This record gives sequence, structure tokens and C-alpha cells, in this order.
Amino acid sequence: MEYVIGTVVALLTALFARLTRFDRDRAFYPTVLVVIALYYILFAAMGGSAHALRLESIQLAIFAGIAVVGFRSNLWWVVAGLAGHGVYDLAHGHLVANPGVPVWWPSFCSAADVFLAASLGWLLYRGALLARAVRLS
Repeated sequence: MEYVIGTVVALLTALFARLTRFDRDRAFYPTVLVVIALYYILFAAMGGSAHALRLESIQLAIFAGIAVVGFRSNLWWVVAGLAGHGVYDLAHGHLVANPGVPVWWPSFCSAADVFLAASLGWLLYRGALLARAVRLS
């Protein structure tokens, strides 16, 4: 059920972004990637685990770095980052003991991440968004 709800939430997010044209801004999906990665920091804080907070900060730095690279160069990096975070969600419990993570979260988030990666990939493939950053200088 978590996979279904994650997919529906991601579908609604992608539709909302398309209808409001938020996704026309190159920063939208990179920002989504950073926010998704931030949730594990929140869960570590809620669980009161300094060790988990340190480990989750590493994953945040990695995915935020991918978001920045994608924003500045090519949004296909963000597609890869979102899909990669979906894989990370499934492996998370084997990598980090974070007591604040709800049991259902990794499945939910994995489905949402993969759907959002596919949505952005589809927009890029169709040419609805420019993959490469335009340099004006």
C-alpha cells in the first residue's frame, strides 16, 4: 500500500507542478531532490540519534550535490539523483539505523522518488524542459 500511496502523491505533485508551471523553472526538481533527502535528517532528529544524524547528513550532502550539479549543468543528473534516492530508500534500513524513520517511509518514498524521476525524465525527453542550463554570459 505504501508504494501505491507514494506513487499517487508523486503523481499529484508532478501534475500540480505542471499545472502551475512550477516545473518550468529549472530549480523545481532539484529542490524536490534536496527536500526529499532532508526528511531523513528530520527523522534522525525526531529519533534523537546523533549517530543517525551524522550518517544522514552524508546522504544529504551527496543528493544535494547531485541536485546542484544537475541544476547548473544538466537536469538528467537530477533524474539520476531522484532514481538513486529511490534505490537508497530501499537499502536505507541496511545502511543506517535511524530510529525516527517510520516503518512505511522507505517504500513510500522510494515509489515517489522513482515516479518523480520518471516524470522529469519524460519532460526532458519530450523537450518540455531544457536539460542543459543556458549560459547568458
